[in-house]
Amino acid sequence: MPSIPFSDLESTMRRLRRSPLFSSLTDELLRDMLGHFRRETWRKGRCSLGLEIEQRFYVILSGRLKMGRINPETGRMVTLFLLKPGDVFDVISLLDGNHHHISIEAIDDLELLSASVEEVRQWIQLHPEFNRGFLPYLGRQMRLLADLAGDLALHDTETRLARLILRHINAEGSGNQLNLIHDLSHESLAEMIGTVRVVVNRQLQHWQREGVVIAKRGRLEIQEIESLLKKAMHKLNLKAHGSWQKN
Repeated sequence: MPSIPFSDLESTMRRLRRSPLFSSLTDELLRDMLGHFRRETWRKGRCSLGLEIEQRFYVILSGRLKMGRINPETGRMVTLFLLKPGDVFDVISLLDGNHHHISIEAIDDLELLSASVEEVRQWIQLHPEFNRGFLPYLGRQMRLLADLAGDLALHDTETRLARLILRHINAEGSGNQLNLIHDLSHESLAEMIGTVRVVVNRQLQHWQREGVVIAKRGRLEIQEIESLLKKAMHKLNLKAHGSWQKN
């Protein structure tokens, strides 16, 4: 795999600074780290298992990637993380050194940087400034897993889908714009909330008839944010009220 050409070094540094892991590093330390990275490109649709990637630490420069678990008997998948530029993988294997039973798939053409996990473990030990970005990032990833576990255990499919969509509203754009999931297939959306494509398709058609969302040319848009919020929160409030009544 090619290393980073000197002519691209400054451009790559600017892109890395958009990642919370590298944003606070000095130019000197960041240049030193980049000397240990190599550039990789993956085509859209590329799939890999944990064994194929766990010896490298990857940083996404462009494109999206989903990471999940597959039931080998049924083939069903649940997506654990939907990763974007600035994200890294696989953090779990990096930390504990054990095999991580995951599957990854490139949603877009990907531009990546990768380094040996052994080198990155040395950075964690030697550079407290790297840890200042790494530990909060790890905490956010753990929170995402906790939210997913809570959704799967506590909420029905309609509530999970509403919460997924609301989490991906583009805060910097107009209210009907979504980040990351705006053009995903119903199959991919189903994998993110632990259900199947036909259930997501039926729910989105129902919401479209109600004027809550609209799907056009393979893109999903929100029409009525308040209605979607009510659908998510109404069921949560009903469950909480029911639990209180039983007590």
